[in-house]
Amino acid sequence: MPELPEVETVRRGLAPVMEGAVIARAEVNRPDLRWPFPPDMAARLTGQRVLALRRRSKYILADLASGETLLIHLGMSGRMLISGDPLGQFMHTHPAPEKHDHVVLHMENGARITFNDPRRFGAMDLFATASGEAHALLAKLGPEPLGNSFDERYFARALSGRNTPVKSALLDQSIVAGLGNIYVCEALFRAGISPRRKAKNVSAKRATALVPIIRDVLGDAIEAGGSSLRDFRQADGELGYFQHSFDVYGREGEPCRREGCDGSVARIVQSGRSSFYCAQCQR
Repeated sequence: MPELPEVETVRRGLAPVMEGAVIARAEVNRPDLRWPFPPDMAARLTGQRVLALRRRSKYILADLASGETLLIHLGMSGRMLISGDPLGQFMHTHPAPEKHDHVVLHMENGARITFNDPRRFGAMDLFATASGEAHALLAKLGPEPLGNSFDERYFARALSGRNTPVKSALLDQSIVAGLGNIYVCEALFRAGISPRRKAKNVSAKRATALVPIIRDVLGDAIEAGGSSLRDFRQADGELGYFQHSFDVYGREGEPCRREGCDGSVARIVQSGRSSFYCAQCQR
């Protein structure tokens, strides 16, 4: 499932052709994805100007002139693809419709935004922008890891007293929003912290040091266009490249890349997910 860097990469790709532009016609080709679409979604989107395109955790949020916000979740295989870009950034003509093109936004500027999702684990919703923080998918989210509220004092306090492994704590969206399995593994490696270590046993000093490391990992991944493992594509259809820079994720049995370490990358299963780490230099 796309994590924060992939979703942010898609948002940045969509922004030049969506922000300030009008949705001339919205086309909704099925009644649902993971959940039913909101009533009259096509009519509520048609004719609306997109005032801003934001990201919250792993969700893209399009604020509309109607006072509503379109929430987009890519799910396991969802893609937001641009064609016919009038700004000349993508140079894709409109392709023939495909079987899994579930929602299509025909923009007044000539661009077309297609939400394609073969597995249908994605989702879309419409809600009043003013009450967005109370939305069921957003209400319990923790601070953004790239935002000011995710600071060293907050994070050390959030880990304190938690008897869960630090890996699980970092995946808890109520503690920090948007982190997923890949980037938690990579951040813990850079910090030299074992995913097995209990959160309560991570010292305040190490928790403080982990905050900028998390930000650096996410920043590096966004700069590389995210990670393409199976289905992820950027809005222009291109692959992300951060997977070529993984230190531990997916590298089971390969040599540790930390200078001076002669260990190798191991894989364990925690809460049904694979954790990759070097047992020799992550303690």
